[in-house]
Amino acid sequence: MDFSRIQEKLEILADAAKYDVSCSSSGGNRKNNGGLGNSHASGICHSYTEDGRCVSLLKILLTNHCIFDCAYCVSRKSNDIKRAAFTVEEVVDLTINFYRRNYIEGLFLSSGIFKDADTTMERLVRVAKKLRTEHRFNGYIHLKSIPGASEELMKEAGLYADRLSINIEIPTEKGLKLLAPDKSHAEMIKPMDFVKNELILYKDERKIFKKIPKFAPAGQSTQMIVGATNETDLKIIKVANHFYQNFNLKRVYYSGYVPVLEDSRLPSIHSQVPILRENRLYQADWLMRFYGFGADEILDKNNPFLDLEVDPKLAWALRNRENFPVNINTAPKEMILRVPGIGTKSTGKILMARKFQKLTLDHLQKMGVAVNRAKYFVEFESENIFNRLIDEQNLRKILLSGMKSKFQNPFSQQLSLF
Repeated sequence: MDFSRIQEKLEILADAAKYDVSCSSSGGNRKNNGGLGNSHASGICHSYTEDGRCVSLLKILLTNHCIFDCAYCVSRKSNDIKRAAFTVEEVVDLTINFYRRNYIEGLFLSSGIFKDADTTMERLVRVAKKLRTEHRFNGYIHLKSIPGASEELMKEAGLYADRLSINIEIPTEKGLKLLAPDKSHAEMIKPMDFVKNELILYKDERKIFKKIPKFAPAGQSTQMIVGATNETDLKIIKVANHFYQNFNLKRVYYSGYVPVLEDSRLPSIHSQVPILRENRLYQADWLMRFYGFGADEILDKNNPFLDLEVDPKLAWALRNRENFPVNINTAPKEMILRVPGIGTKSTGKILMARKFQKLTLDHLQKMGVAVNRAKYFVEFESENIFNRLIDEQNLRKILLSGMKSKFQNPFSQQLSLF
């Protein structure tokens, strides 16, 4: 093996893969039955960079050769870059060797589309199959689904991979046609729909036959590029919500557009999407998935972009002061979840604890609630006049300044001036 050539390929194809953020290794449950590796429970060790990208996986492209010319992609066919391609055996050897050295816990494998979709998908599947069957590798494997690949290949991919993903890329069909005229959302949705139906079928068959082969046990995910086109945050989270409801996705990932090419259809090469916008989209995503918020509640036509100063939950609470304060001892779970500073775990603790005693602010603090925010939106046995007297703008200023004071007489600060 020419190690210098392998090293060169690795540098090129690992660098090209860094723009794909949909590589979370959570959700796998493949047990070790005497082979190599384990993705069961805590078998995957997560390590994240500052911008949230998982680095516990060997994350590479099979090749950066591509037949498409997507304006936002560094691997587009018209871009003058150094090209490289791994063989199936090289990817397998790298994965096994890196795993044995404790560099990684699994493999994230994507690819530029060379020749055609089936040829590309077949190579990806061969890598996973070889790892599973010949090397008995039980670590995490995430494969990228290729739009246009046959259902037979997609089914085989699901038998060997823990998770499958296909990137929707641009949130709207109009934006996709502008930047990638050879692609369509309809073509991307086909494999998504197939995987969804196979997962449902597997779940039904599992009830009857306990030992049927697993199919993509960690589900499927997708990714949207944010800021390459002019979609609002409202449009982006509505698209995400559509995929969650109709395709049973585990995750939607949001990737701020990184200017890599000069093109009249794209933002300036000198501009970049703020990482904070990406972060706010993930927070909004969390609200839809775990807090019962609808996309139209988080944002509306009067507020189409997420507030970069405060998180989406706090922004909603400030806009909807009529819903507060919430009585912690009597309010339903749905309203407690909407109190800024109270998370899902703290909500569970509150609901359990209030069965046995009346709760106070001190109790909430001991439960892990961020009381520096929550105290302005809750009440206990007596009405909290302090909360009602502070208008939205002043409360916003107080929260932004990081005010740490406890509940107090609303007029005490005024009286102290005299």
